[in-house]
Amino acid sequence: MRNPFASLNRFWGGDGEFLRRRMELLAQAPIPYLWLLGKTGSGKTSIIRCLTGADSAVIGKGFRPQTREAQLFSFPDDETPIVQFLDTRGIGEAHYDPAADIADFDARAHLVIATVRATDQATDEIVRPLRQIRRANRQRPVLLAVTCLHDSYPGRQHPEPDPYDDSPRPLPESVPEDLRRALQAQYERFDRLFDRAVPIDLTPAGEGFAVPEFGGQRLKQAILDLLPAAYRQTLLQMEQLSAALGKMHQERATPIILAHSVLAATAAAVPVPWVDIPVVMAIQSHLTYRLARINQQPLDAATLGHVGGAVGGRVAARMGIREALKFIPWVGAAVNAAAAFALTYASGWVWNWYFLEIRQGHVPSPDELRTMYRQQLQKAMQVWQKTHHEAPA
Repeated sequence: MRNPFASLNRFWGGDGEFLRRRMELLAQAPIPYLWLLGKTGSGKTSIIRCLTGADSAVIGKGFRPQTREAQLFSFPDDETPIVQFLDTRGIGEAHYDPAADIADFDARAHLVIATVRATDQATDEIVRPLRQIRRANRQRPVLLAVTCLHDSYPGRQHPEPDPYDDSPRPLPESVPEDLRRALQAQYERFDRLFDRAVPIDLTPAGEGFAVPEFGGQRLKQAILDLLPAAYRQTLLQMEQLSAALGKMHQERATPIILAHSVLAATAAAVPVPWVDIPVVMAIQSHLTYRLARINQQPLDAATLGHVGGAVGGRVAARMGIREALKFIPWVGAAVNAAAAFALTYASGWVWNWYFLEIRQGHVPSPDELRTMYRQQLQKAMQVWQKTHHEAPA
């Protein structure tokens, strides 16, 4: 078996190779830029969640200011974006003027997605800026997403099978009459301002609908149909590209986690309980911050509390030692060293996994973190045993 410690020398090197590989990968994936235009509560975040699979919490934290009125969400993150969403949040405010946004974003945006609730009759505040955006670039497609269809049939499930087709203005006979009138009214209000409409209802799973993301697949297909050909492939291969980037980040983390684990084991090989040695705790803290940095993820108090509550802190460390000792056939200083290695290794991989999950749009739960921690403790002891051949006492 290849000695995992042979890669430790890479820990002290630069990031040139990683950056080069990442740039080569992204160069093959033109980044679609989707401009979301709609009032607050019209379903823009739900559309991002549907397209990326990201949790709403991740989306909320992922936006960063672009202008006074607009914010950008890059998926999976700013460092390695695969798709970018511009959310114009000034819609509906008296002072909003789209001229500044047009100047800043017109050349970048490949598709405008205008969102409006099916029953919203106060649409002038979005029609006016959309008219200006449409006039600025008539070649860029506009998709009209008519959302929250269930407002027209409260207390009822969505129709099955899905009655909507891929025509520019879907208006099936089988939907409730109130909804038909609402859809027809929106098509008239946005007349000549969109290339295709897609009625959708993207609701959280807990709201009781049998199909939470009703029309989600139609939405994705409409975006693919309207995007320039060069950018469709990126969306089609979003999952594979995200996985490739995640693998690169995992490979990058391996020598860093091993180096810190070896340092912790060395520091712990003294005849005192290792959990009381400040240097070991400092090594683990440094590892956490290093992993956050290479994954381009912030480490705020909320994140430290969320993950640390499951795998960090003195109580968790002592519990981890008891778990780790089940796999250690040695005593004395060897136990301290092996436990320090295992806990540092396990916590490092849990933190790295957490950051990668966040990059994919998922916030791991405390139970998921604890499960991963236990799995990585066992893996750590297997690594230790295969690379240390001391005879049992």
